Amino acid sequence: MLGTTTRIVLAVLGGLLALAGLAAAAAGAGLAGIWITAIGAAMVVALVIERQRYRSEAADSTFEPHGPGGGEPGPLDPRFRPTDELFVDPTTRHLMRVHVDARTGERRYVAEG
Repeated sequence: MLGTTTRIVLAVLGGLLALAGLAAAAAGAGLAGIWITAIGAAMVVALVIERQRYRSEAADSTFEPHGPGGGEPGPLDPRFRPTDELFVDPTTRHLMRVHVDARTGERRYVAEG
């Protein structure tokens, strides 16, 4: 997961790379300028589409801070029931429990403890 500051720095760096690549291509650098532009644009696109780990799209779309372990930020809707499925988040090392909506199969992840 990337913090807000890191995301901003990477977005600015990607934008500057894209602009520098365009300038280099216009100045005659040709293929090298196009590659630099593509790398910068790819950085910006990746930051735009990147999702926070173990969060629902609803939680990501509100830009609320993530919960412990990168999971859901608050209490889950009652339709989600805890399962026996547990795993350790490789990034935060938090023990996470999977909750499932039996009707839709939708999953949510909540840190244990």
